[in-house]
Amino acid sequence: MTLSLLLVLCVSMNHISAQTSESFDEFLTKFTTSAKYQYSRVKFPLKNPIVLLADDGETEKSFPFTKDKWALLSSDMLTEERIDQGDGSVYVAKYIVMEPTKRVFEAGFEESECDLHVEFALIDGKWYAVDCYIGWYAFDLPAEDLNEAVKHVQEENAAFKELFP
Repeated sequence: MTLSLLLVLCVSMNHISAQTSESFDEFLTKFTTSAKYQYSRVKFPLKNPIVLLADDGETEKSFPFTKDKWALLSSDMLTEERIDQGDGSVYVAKYIVMEPTKRVFEAGFEESECDLHVEFALIDGKWYAVDCYIGWYAFDLPAEDLNEAVKHVQEENAAFKELFP
């Protein structure tokens, strides 16, 4: 094969794969309006585990971020906004990375740690959530309270599932 033919084939294959990739906006609409779809589009266990403090208050304990710990994300949670609280604090929610194959969304108060960090990746033409930090599992949560936090997340998920099965 000649070099020019190889180049044409490579360009054609890239063009075809770009055409078959789903749009992020369409994915996000489905992701935030269907619990079943959302669970199917999260790569469990997530890239980073949940890290909490052990009973001694100093040692870190890691727990795999598995499906049972996932807090279903609504469209409200993933909407870009900037809200002045009137007391000098400002809540900011925005995409901090907007690449063709990666999106990262963060939300929280300025000058503070974020409450939500979700990383999405385009894998084989489909978008997936691959990593997440959510305030339910904040680092200052004692490891002994993880089961209680998971119980609350599951209660919130049940309400989401009623609205968006």
